[in-house]
Amino acid sequence: MTASAGRAPASTEMIDSLVLTSFTVIALLSRVAAEHDMSLTQLRVLAILRDREPTMAELATYLGLERSSVSGLIDRAVRRGLVRRDPSSDDGRAVRLSLTPDGRHLASLGAEEVAALIAPMTGSLTPADQKRLGILLGRMLPRQD
Repeated sequence: MTASAGRAPASTEMIDSLVLTSFTVIALLSRVAAEHDMSLTQLRVLAILRDREPTMAELATYLGLERSSVSGLIDRAVRRGLVRRDPSSDDGRAVRLSLTPDGRHLASLGAEEVAALIAPMTGSLTPADQKRLGILLGRMLPRQD
């Protein structure tokens, strides 16, 4: 039995709307990143580290990248003074990543800028619609605790 068994196939209109919305949001995120001399992936790193202190391996999983690629990203963020590497308390071989005060400030600023740019897209939705949309979008994504 497949995961979609018993569910209606996605409509072309819904797929087109989801793709168009995704492209629009990616363009807004890319704009915020560029305004702070970062790539979209670097912006994602700050957003991830804002809420957790993963190991390099965990961060690679969150980003869907190889550890070697993540290592380069983190090297650049460390040189820029945005990210700190600390020994893991539960695994002596692992390194935990966290934001520096400058990194935390930039992550917060970026989140505010993203929210302001997305507000026109969600402004026509009622608070109940916004809550429902958040729930539906959350159900579409795999869990990454």
